[in-house]
Amino acid sequence: MTDQTTAPHDHNKPLEQILKERVARFETRRYDWNALKFQADYDPKYRRAQIRYMGTGATGVAHDENVVPAEHFTFSTMCLPAGCEGPPHVHTDAEEVFFMLKGSIRLTLQDGDDTAETVLKERDLISIPPGVYRGLINEGQEEALMCVMIGNPKPVKPTYPDDHPLSKIKRP
Repeated sequence: MTDQTTAPHDHNKPLEQILKERVARFETRRYDWNALKFQADYDPKYRRAQIRYMGTGATGVAHDENVVPAEHFTFSTMCLPAGCEGPPHVHTDAEEVFFMLKGSIRLTLQDGDDTAETVLKERDLISIPPGVYRGLINEGQEEALMCVMIGNPKPVKPTYPDDHPLSKIKRP
């Protein structure tokens, strides 16, 4: 009996092949400190690393052969060293989800003149709708580690507020 709420898989592929193609092991991942290096080159406070598992996310990495292909969303982890931050940015084409694995971050949301702020701690999650600016900072003494999901298999690169210095920097 098939659960009708589950999308059917490709029955032409043996399940062993599906396992081979769709399992991303931590031991084969590497921290990518270069994905957002253009930001850290501008100011070291923006230093952070991505580990990609499904798709390449929205950091601007065009291709990564070591990921599970994204069909509906991307999934990665982000390491944010103590004192570092992710600048305010907006995704216009996708919801973004943060799930804290370790540490905590202060998250600020902005939509026009409306601003809200919260602290996310271990095992907290937030879903941020498209079109809302989000920025985050690790105010703790240890690195913060979080899962990041973007609800689009090939999201467009995020943009920054017009008055933010990163909005003037050309991406590589």
